[in-house]
Parts: sequence; C-alpha cells; structure tokens
Amino acid sequence: MTQSAQSGLTRFAWNAGVAGIVIAAGGILGVQLGLWAPMVAFGGFVLGTFVCGSLAMILGAISLFRSRNQPDPADQRRAFIATGLGMLLVAIVFIAGSGSADAPPINDISTDLLDPPDFASAEVVTDYAGRDMAYPADFVSIVESAYPDLQPIQVATEPGEAYARALASARALGWTITYEDPTARTFDATEQTAVFRFVDDVTVRVRPDEGGARIDIRSKSRDGRGDLGANAERIRRFSTELTLPPVSER
Repeated sequence: MTQSAQSGLTRFAWNAGVAGIVIAAGGILGVQLGLWAPMVAFGGFVLGTFVCGSLAMILGAISLFRSRNQPDPADQRRAFIATGLGMLLVAIVFIAGSGSADAPPINDISTDLLDPPDFASAEVVTDYAGRDMAYPADFVSIVESAYPDLQPIQVATEPGEAYARALASARALGWTITYEDPTARTFDATEQTAVFRFVDDVTVRVRPDEGGARIDIRSKSRDGRGDLGANAERIRRFSTELTLPPVSER
C-alpha cells in the first residue's frame, strides 16, 4: 500500500471515530432537547456507536498493521487514536446492553397472563388512539418462560387500601398517572426513560383475594418490538416499592 493510500485509510478510520461520537451524542442530546423522536435518537446512537465505532476500530487496526514496515509517526498516532475511539464506542454498546442480553424481543409484560389487565379506552386516554392495546397472545408463553418471577402481588390488606397503596407506590416511582378508576380499582400511568425519553404505558388492577387483595400490573412499550427487559424491570421495581413502608415513614 502506498503512503498516500495508507494515510487515506487512516483518515477514514479517524473520521469514522469522530463521526461516531458526534452522531451518538447528538442523538441523545437532540431527544433531551425535544428536537426528534426517541426512535430517531436510538437509531443515531446505534449508528454512531456500533456502525461508526466498528468501522473506526477495524480500519484503524488495519492501518496500524499495514504501517508497521513504513512507519509515519503522525499517521500511526492517528490510526492508534481511531482504533481506540472505535473500541470505546463499540464497548459502550455492549456495556449498555449487558444487563438485557437475554431479554426476549417482546414489549408487553403482565403478571396475569390468563386475564391481562386492560388499559383504559382511547376516549379516556387519547394517547392510546390508533394503537392496539390488546395483549398479544403469542407473548404469553414467552413471558412464562423468560420471566417466571413476575407473579401477581398478594397483599394482606383490604382492596381499597391496597389500591391506595398501589397508587402511592406508582407516584413514589415517579410515574405520571393518566387515568384513575377507584370504583374498579384500576389506574393507568406512564414512565419515561431517562436517556432516550421512551414513554412506556402501565396499567394496574386491584382485586379482592382470599385474605386480602391481589394486585396485577401490565407494562407496555410504545416503540419498538423489544424492550431490552425494561418492562419486566419496571414491574419488579413496583413490586419492591409496594413492600416498603410508605414514603412518609421512611
């Protein structure tokens, strides 16, 4: 490889690394400022970290290898930095997804799979308009296999008190309540993820049960086919919050 071709390869690797940082950071910053939708930001993050990062890492490594016999200190330094940037960007992807690598590609989780809690009607919560809020039948066996720990929450209190405690727990977690029906003892809520600002919908149902009440929760993502385990983790946090003393007593 000629020196000019070698330098061109190094520049390409360098530019890919820099572009990766700009695209990934720009996607996150833009969604935080409300400039574009969460899926656009997430797509930019993947493009910047994985695609551009892989290019920078691979091409930078090739450039370093091919320049070993005809070293140009400046060119080698740039190739080394490009390789490092690429490795860092790719590592970010794996670190971000390390806790959800085994999560199945589904986005609607319920503690009651025989009779999943229903969301309110679109006339009441307009964000549901035009969306299929029914529970996907093909998710049932997947949830049973992937999340056997997600079960109805049994509490030794009467249903009205359990409903009030469930509402308080949702608010303590920072959820936004979008609908309440104290008579039916159900409520809907939303939670927004911190980084990409994805909005997920939650519905909670409280029913009388032997010795107290049974609380079921369903969590559904608005975007994407998979949720990287976010809905299951939300249900676990809600269950944990229910077992803690009220916020005023902590």
